[in-house]
Amino acid sequence: MKKLMKKVTAIALLTAMVLSMTACGNQGGSGKKYVIATDTVFRPFEFTNENGEFVGIDVDILAAIADDQGFEYELQSLGWDAAVAAVQAGQADGLIAGATIKQERIDSGWIFSDGYYNATQTFVLPEGSDVTSFEDLAGKKVAVKNGTAGMDFAESLKDQYGFTTTVFDDSPTMYQDVILGNSAACVEDTPIMADSIKTGGLALVIPEGMESDGAPYGFAIMNKDRQELLDKFNAGLANIKANGKYDEILAKYLGE
Repeated sequence: MKKLMKKVTAIALLTAMVLSMTACGNQGGSGKKYVIATDTVFRPFEFTNENGEFVGIDVDILAAIADDQGFEYELQSLGWDAAVAAVQAGQADGLIAGATIKQERIDSGWIFSDGYYNATQTFVLPEGSDVTSFEDLAGKKVAVKNGTAGMDFAESLKDQYGFTTTVFDDSPTMYQDVILGNSAACVEDTPIMADSIKTGGLALVIPEGMESDGAPYGFAIMNKDRQELLDKFNAGLANIKANGKYDEILAKYLGE
């Protein structure tokens, strides 16, 4: 009988220890470190500076929101396609990469935050181009970046104006295709293109009257279980807009 009582007591103590450890773990759950995926080269929203640091509007906004809301995160620079795939597969909790909020993405399972920056998309031409309007692109090739709002903008116009599109996985390669004369134009988010031309000395120009109406960028999750992270992003975004930190970040990279 004593042996049985000792055994029962030991089991009870072990159970209590497990429950205690579980409770402690749950209490620490609020301090989880989120994994956030992003693009690699999308100036001025995410890029590597001359000091080898990963910086940009998206990078600074995320840092300011995390500081405001008191959460930790690991930012993984993966490239656009890989970043999207990581969030879809549950390998990352969220995505911040200049992702345009659009119905097609929402329909396919993207869950967006409030918009944090409104951007237009523009056609971009090589220096010295004789193209001055969409009509001048008839019979020519236009370079686009896979899965972007710029690609959608070009696709929506190609039948009307008679041009074809060539798809690329990253912006720098797309730009070079135009500079080398393989494509007559490319389509990019206007702030990204303006920054790339300025900082990279690219032989490209942004024409007047060849831009879209624009749409907001949003932070995105693709699993409803990550709603808490999305709620924190929205709350933090509202706070940094109210306290002026948001405007400081834009001024730092855009001079706005």
